Amino acid sequence: MKISYNWLKQFVQTDLNPQELSLILTNIGLEVESLEKVQPVVGGLEGLVIGHVLTCVPHPNADKLRVTTVNVGAAEAIQVVCGAPNVAAGQKVVVATVGTTVYPNEGEPFKINKSKIRGEVSEGMICAEDEIGLGGSHAGIMVLAEDAVAGQPAKDYFKMEDDYLFEIGLTPNRADAASHLGVARDLAAYLKIVLKMPEISSFKTANENLTIAVEVADTVACPRYSSVSISGVTVKSSPDWLQDKLKVIGIRPINNIVDITNYVLHGLGQPLHAFDADQLAGKKIIVQKVAEGTPFVTLDGIERKLSAEDLMICDAEKPVTIAGVYGGKNSGVSAETKNIFLESAYFNAVSVRKTAKRHTLKTDASFRYERGTDPEMTVTALKYAALLIQELAGGEISSVVSDLYPQPVAPFDVEVTYKNITRLIGAEIPDQEIRDIITSLGITVAAETAEGLSLKVPTFKVDVTRECDITEEVLRIYGYNNIEIPTKVNASLTFAAKPDREQTQHVIADMLTANGYLEIWCNSLTKGAYSKNTDEVVRILNPLSSDLNVMRQSLLMPALESVAYNQNRKSGDVKFYEFGKTYHLINEKYVERPRLMLVLSGADYAEQWNQKPAPVSFYSLKAAVDAIIGRLGITNYQTEEVSDENFAFGLKYFRGPQTIVTFGAVTAADKKLTDVDKDVYYADFDWALLLDIVRKNKIISKEIPKFPAVRRDLSMLVDTDVTFDALKTIAFKTEKKLLKNVQIFDVYVGDKLPENKKSYALNFTLQDDQQTLTDKQIDAVMQKIIANLAQTAKAEIRK
Repeated sequence: MKISYNWLKQFVQTDLNPQELSLILTNIGLEVESLEKVQPVVGGLEGLVIGHVLTCVPHPNADKLRVTTVNVGAAEAIQVVCGAPNVAAGQKVVVATVGTTVYPNEGEPFKINKSKIRGEVSEGMICAEDEIGLGGSHAGIMVLAEDAVAGQPAKDYFKMEDDYLFEIGLTPNRADAASHLGVARDLAAYLKIVLKMPEISSFKTANENLTIAVEVADTVACPRYSSVSISGVTVKSSPDWLQDKLKVIGIRPINNIVDITNYVLHGLGQPLHAFDADQLAGKKIIVQKVAEGTPFVTLDGIERKLSAEDLMICDAEKPVTIAGVYGGKNSGVSAETKNIFLESAYFNAVSVRKTAKRHTLKTDASFRYERGTDPEMTVTALKYAALLIQELAGGEISSVVSDLYPQPVAPFDVEVTYKNITRLIGAEIPDQEIRDIITSLGITVAAETAEGLSLKVPTFKVDVTRECDITEEVLRIYGYNNIEIPTKVNASLTFAAKPDREQTQHVIADMLTANGYLEIWCNSLTKGAYSKNTDEVVRILNPLSSDLNVMRQSLLMPALESVAYNQNRKSGDVKFYEFGKTYHLINEKYVERPRLMLVLSGADYAEQWNQKPAPVSFYSLKAAVDAIIGRLGITNYQTEEVSDENFAFGLKYFRGPQTIVTFGAVTAADKKLTDVDKDVYYADFDWALLLDIVRKNKIISKEIPKFPAVRRDLSMLVDTDVTFDALKTIAFKTEKKLLKNVQIFDVYVGDKLPENKKSYALNFTLQDDQQTLTDKQIDAVMQKIIANLAQTAKAEIRK
């Protein structure tokens, strides 16, 4: 939220500089995320001075140029060559002297240098209004009033005042601070000074010639509706002071009427809406809901289909505004508007929030209504805006204030005790100081005892309803930094389950990062089109958009969007991993499943002078999967080929009915859904299962073997459907003590072999921890392995 330093000082009189106020605001819970100097005109007219044209003669070498001498308040007048047709002796003008940087409305800024123009020296520039950002005309130079003083800085002459912009990170519970008044209220409480409110005592009704009848049909969605009519206004540009106020906080000035409503909104926190009263059919306003599907064209020219739950401001014939959210195309103020109907209402926060999300509209008004505005501010803001309209647009107030408020919102009753406040804060604060802080925030003390207070919390503090909320308010103003850190810290020993989930995750994340993988975090909300098991879909009741209407069932599809994003930006060589959860609705219960996902695409490694890039393959992924499994110390598992709707081809590692990881190539259908045009490989780990397996692992320390290992190779013919994993399992079942490792080092499939056969070459590593193996022992083990391979897998040993 943007807050102007100068605007803030309209509510609190203080000499503190912006940097000091920034620190105070942060300390009282309104964190200032940035502070920057802002000038109403780019460059702030720095270096520009008022000049008095002493002489003006034709340029000897150019028909359209003039040579002038100008008094700029220096010891000697300067000579300036000027091409403006209206320059003349005796004028008071704006001069950019040598060294000044000029910021025109269009084009790049430029620096004024001493130069020669057609042979005549020019020591500056006499400026037109568009050349220094003070207007849009370039018909000639600016000619000032006779009383302008030569040498006076232009910044002072035009009363240009530098401002400072606070960017405050407003938390959702601080709806009361969503305005300059709200921020000033906290400052006044902290600084122990009086809060200055706008003066509205001069408000009075001139006549009742423009009375608009108001009817509120839905008092739940609209508990309070205040309004007044103003006739005979002139719609025009706002004065500079008002435009400057809005520009500082990033609001584009439109016209005096609209600018006043924005000024009051950001000043007092109360949204207003100005209607062209002559466009209201039947001279009547009805606050109601309309039929489902009613078409309505908003100010942006888009036709929207209304919901039966949308609260609308209607005239006698049609809807004219979406209440609290957005105006209609034909009901707003235009240059021809003469009569104004001004609305200041209090709408139900839930109703506005649902409507705004339903139509994907986000406005300054809906931002405040969604968080909760002050129902007691409607009339004050209305009268203040009406007085400003009279001042800046003329006209007269032509109706009494209509204020429909059938069931006033009562202040919150909260009981607090000094003992509990002290206990929660952790420091002794004098009772009187607690009381003073509470009352300085606008909270009324209804009753008081030695133990505590009975409070009436004002309606603008919508989130202060409990004793702990009051305690937080006291602590904010007292100052977090004033609470001493205890010198003694009490701690108790607790049992921590092993393995540590966070530590295990960090170990794997560090390993993957060290191997060139990048961690990604994808949105848990995704498209419904990505869901493959529709029976388990977790749907969002009020989705932000159709692209974010379900919770993800797999980490793959959001990751593929990241792959596509990178490929579209010529960064297609990706290695990603993500720790996340998938979401399922099973037997009417919501289930979250922790997962780990790897995604690879593009080149396996970058091109170097001594090597060409190679694309990632299934085996690149398998190496990473095996590395994770190995790092976690998982050894006993089975493998099986996979080919289903999730994988074009792949493998899964499993133990009994539990799948540890499935990995392989992404299907063409999934790549098409996310516009990925390269091969992608991914692995999906059941992270909860991995942690459970690791928990059961036992760490055994062993000495390094003293006796050498022996390797023996076997070449064999097997059926094409026999896997290496099956042969490896047979070997370890045959010899459990001496056999340490089995590896495959050659595979051959071709027409030189019998049909449905393939050739495997395996090496077997044997080792005894107690002695050196003899040839007789080695041969005996190998013969048993050969026999079992032949019997179980029908392997034919090649001699």
